[in-house]
Amino acid sequence: MCGITGFLDLSSSSSEQRLTALASQMADRIVHRGPDDSGLWVDAGSGIALAFRRLAILDLSPTGHQPMLSENGEYVIIFNGEIYNFSELRDELIAQGNTFRGHSDTEIMLAAIVSWGLEKAVRRFNGQFAFALWHSRDRKLFLVRDRLGIKPLYYGWMGKTFLFGSELKALRAHPAFAAEVERDVVNLYLRFGYIPAPYTIYKKIWKLQPGSILTVDPEHCNPSLPPHSYWSAKAIVEEGQAVPFDGSEQDAVEALDVLLRDSIAKRMIADVPLGAFLSGGVDSSTVVALMQAQSSQPVKTFTIGFHEAGFDEAAYGRAVAAHLGTEHTELYVTPQEARDVIPLLPSLYDEPFADSSQIPTYLVSQLARRHVTVSLSGDGGDELFGGYNRYFWTRHIWNLLGWLPISARRCLGSLMTRSAGTLASANRFLLPRLRLSNPQDKIIKLAEVIQAPTLEQTYWDLVSLWKQPQTVALQTSDSPLFFDQSSNWPKLDGATHWMMFADLVTYLPDDILVKLDRASMGVSLEGRVPFLDDHRVVEFAWRLPLNLKVRGRTGKWILRQVLHRYVPKAMIERPKMGFGVPIDSWLRGPLCEWAEELLDKQRLAREGFFDPLPIRQAWAEHLSGARNLQYSLWTVLMFQSWLETNG
Repeated sequence: MCGITGFLDLSSSSSEQRLTALASQMADRIVHRGPDDSGLWVDAGSGIALAFRRLAILDLSPTGHQPMLSENGEYVIIFNGEIYNFSELRDELIAQGNTFRGHSDTEIMLAAIVSWGLEKAVRRFNGQFAFALWHSRDRKLFLVRDRLGIKPLYYGWMGKTFLFGSELKALRAHPAFAAEVERDVVNLYLRFGYIPAPYTIYKKIWKLQPGSILTVDPEHCNPSLPPHSYWSAKAIVEEGQAVPFDGSEQDAVEALDVLLRDSIAKRMIADVPLGAFLSGGVDSSTVVALMQAQSSQPVKTFTIGFHEAGFDEAAYGRAVAAHLGTEHTELYVTPQEARDVIPLLPSLYDEPFADSSQIPTYLVSQLARRHVTVSLSGDGGDELFGGYNRYFWTRHIWNLLGWLPISARRCLGSLMTRSAGTLASANRFLLPRLRLSNPQDKIIKLAEVIQAPTLEQTYWDLVSLWKQPQTVALQTSDSPLFFDQSSNWPKLDGATHWMMFADLVTYLPDDILVKLDRASMGVSLEGRVPFLDDHRVVEFAWRLPLNLKVRGRTGKWILRQVLHRYVPKAMIERPKMGFGVPIDSWLRGPLCEWAEELLDKQRLAREGFFDPLPIRQAWAEHLSGARNLQYSLWTVLMFQSWLETNG
């Protein structure tokens, strides 16, 4: 895994020396993504500069050095990622007469592109990738991103200069970068806690969308030319629903077991030490179980624990590790060690990002990096196999109350909101196993949800941190979104698959995978996600009938059946537990002074991005203990912290 960056300067005034100096300056900002090696390639006549930072994983010799030129000299590539089926592609290319200098997947990619053409080759790649490809003869630059958006790639025009890179900090290092904050995007950020593709926090700077190829042609420059899709989640979902898996339940379990074994085996290939994150949940336990089943040595596994009640999963990871016989490392993190990560977040993520599990994700990555250079993760299991609680509760609430007229649901919701305190007080009389955490907040959330006019709106309300962000963010309007365009949505029956698709194309690439990439690469650790970077698993999951994924209030049914072949059911079956930290109590305690400074009324008014009134009201409610507003407040705090560092 690596870091890539570069630019195309159409001003025709830059010397080779200047291009080299600027590209080197950009690459220096992402040295954490590739501390093992660096490389530059420039063509002053074309104004193109490509820069690379390498984290050596496969072919540690100089033959894996980038930027890499194709055998015929026409193409130059800088590549961040891994192609896991490169051995099969290599054999096929050798049979067609190709020869190779080394054993890197990058060399195979170039030969495939030369032999088959860019799009046909990319469709053959099994893995995670973001790369820039310069075609010297045609003088065209291509940017390509993997199917699910595992590896990041930013780009944009600044005057006559086209900038791109793995992280925004690389683009900011170029003197042409002069982007302003995009205020309408602040609206989106407040709602979701992340910025959905193709947007970024800056005007004129974009995220390349998953499964896309962007062509930049200096001869026919068109900054508004959209990327071209070579793989569509919508098409995969529709194909899977049209031609579902037609075997028995046991056939499906066996097929998934075989597919995951193969996917995971491919991701265990590395020329450096390799391990896995292990929380003890279904997803990570499945990955580790299938790793250990195919390894002659104990797999290295890593878990972090917290002393705070309700946030510690270490015991579950420890139990699974003991059963499987892995070489397990666990670290109990003190509250202060966790809080010490917070000042790193603005520079780590480059734009406002408010998933507070970014903290433990960074800590477990840091722990793993002390022992290995590659770590497998179970990310994607919830989205593919139906694991989130909202999948069950939204369907349940809609089935229960959806038949009521909207006027009746609004009256009921209003009554619940006014009575939330009284209803919450009854929580203490319930049996311990039935008691809710933060009952008042859950009642208010439910009251908001049942007032939604449609099932789709119910989902967006559930995932929104600020329901009306335009009342908080100043000088903004609602931006058009991917999910506002009906042409982007597949034809699906039922609420659950609809929500799973929504998560697949929004929350997964723009929150979950961003979190993993920045946390792991921030400590020079390669993260591999066998549920996602093998598109065969994604495509198989969408061929499965819903009842093989969700049964009653149990998600990931089929994945659990695979796991039960390797780990006792009693060791796994428990209520779903988030990977988080107690931000709510920290904000009332050790983080209170820090938060108060960032949420100061005069400061908010002076900076001009937020209306201080609703933020101060939320802050007061949270401090009093009347409500737990940690998630909405964390979005503002992360924006303020980002602005302080990058504004």
